[in-house]
Amino acid sequence: MSHGPRSGLLAVSTALLAMSRHLEVRDVLKTIVASARELLDAQYAALGVPDDHGGFAQFVVDGVSDAQWKAIGPLPRQHGILAAMLHEARPERLTDVRKDPRFEGWPSAHPDMSDFLGLPIRDGDEVIGALFLANKNCVKPEGGCGFTEDDEELLGILAQHAAIALTNARLYERSRELTIAEERSRLAHELHDAVSQKLFSLRLTAQAAAALVDRDPGRAKGELQQVAALAAEAADELRAAVVELRPAALDEDGLVATLRTQIQVLDRAHSARVTFDSCGVRALPAAQEEAMLRVAQEALHNALRHSGAARVDVTVEKRGAGAVLRVTDDGSGFEPKATRRAGRHLGLVSMRDRSNGVGGALTVESAPGKGTTIEMEVPGA
Repeated sequence: MSHGPRSGLLAVSTALLAMSRHLEVRDVLKTIVASARELLDAQYAALGVPDDHGGFAQFVVDGVSDAQWKAIGPLPRQHGILAAMLHEARPERLTDVRKDPRFEGWPSAHPDMSDFLGLPIRDGDEVIGALFLANKNCVKPEGGCGFTEDDEELLGILAQHAAIALTNARLYERSRELTIAEERSRLAHELHDAVSQKLFSLRLTAQAAAALVDRDPGRAKGELQQVAALAAEAADELRAAVVELRPAALDEDGLVATLRTQIQVLDRAHSARVTFDSCGVRALPAAQEEAMLRVAQEALHNALRHSGAARVDVTVEKRGAGAVLRVTDDGSGFEPKATRRAGRHLGLVSMRDRSNGVGGALTVESAPGKGTTIEMEVPGA
């Protein structure tokens, strides 16, 4: 519920800063809608992002309970006032939306709305959304709209910045998709190399067993046992790669459960002991959880493929409002400051970039023969 009107530069600044904090499109939409409803002291607010098929790719509301929203039913189509804002790209300020000739009704569970203020969100000439408010919390003038010209101007300013925030969020998600594609390409290359080597060895060993089966059955039996071992290793390589290639279930399971599942598989797939523990970690912003997962995967890859470690321990712990990830191995270690090439080879540059990209910090402790500890801290919400 709204707690009364907020106005002035401070209120606008607070709303814009809130929008700029988020990188996920859905989070940006929610922040825009909540900020608009609070700034203009309205009972309801909504924002729709159109698709190319007469509907909405995303539709976010504020002031409507989850139960109400579920009862309303499917997302609206682009018709009536919404279509006018999207296609004619002009503001709409109405005394009573229900009396407008373009009004086409709404579902029975839809909340009743009267005075209405709506604006298109534009990126250049493209309309990328429609932002609207209903039921201003004020005494309505006789025969007039509760929303004023000042409200329309203020919402216009918010809509301009919303366009920037939404465009930036879309670019971020696109860049993340490209990063994930690159990661999958790298993993596919590793999978090809690792499994190809195993299959090549398996084929040679099988050929040796076939050649020995008549003249030296004992040796042939030993070779066949080696075939079985190589086949098992190839299966483990495939299983581990499939887990890494599968999209992480962060949205459904969260960081801790996703890491635990992946580490259990890695522990089975490798000769090294791989453990996981967590303490007091709550849900983090989506971008921070994804960055921590990717850093953990990179650090685990280094430890299991390059360090010769017999044990790798992964922990995630609460620290202030955020969390800290720690990946420790007892492998060969290295000198972090020795060469920039070593850092790039081990993915340290990309790990730092991921950490910095979400306001986090990455530290690396290692020495030849002393193992490696990689620690990443994120600030939380």
